[in-house]
Amino acid sequence: MDSWDPGNILIIAVIIGLLLLQFFLRRRRSPATTQQQIVQDLLPEVRFNLRLAEVLTLSYQAKKFIITSWQIYQNKLDFLDQPLQATLKDAYTIAEDFNQQLSIAKKHKSSGYMASIDLAKLKEKLTKSREGLEAWLLAKTGTKEPTQKPPSMFDIFFGGRR
Repeated sequence: MDSWDPGNILIIAVIIGLLLLQFFLRRRRSPATTQQQIVQDLLPEVRFNLRLAEVLTLSYQAKKFIITSWQIYQNKLDFLDQPLQATLKDAYTIAEDFNQQLSIAKKHKSSGYMASIDLAKLKEKLTKSREGLEAWLLAKTGTKEPTQKPPSMFDIFFGGRR
């Protein structure tokens, strides 16, 4: 079979067309939408980390906190009030420290490395962060819950994040 068969060219053209369509159909985000998106990405992460902190035991078999959204958006939080920014920074600093201590503890299979982690302070900071993000979202959108994004073409064909 020849690799430049008209059927293969048609399939490649359709794929390229779908990619271009997806690219051009995306609308530009306004600054307010971007701010809302940042909060909507951070809030579930804070909620998950808070639930994790509530059931966490200080053993080397514990799970790490999720810090992905924080790492992406930590320098883009100017629109939040100063106390909330400081609380988020404190919470994620403790979470990052915990993750580092956990990595060391797993390497040495010893829980002794995790004795310096203050889970009560982490829970307090995460709770204040959650409340602050929910209040911001409530003020901007009228709801505390992040909105569901409509699925993109990639989500439809390849499955999206759930």
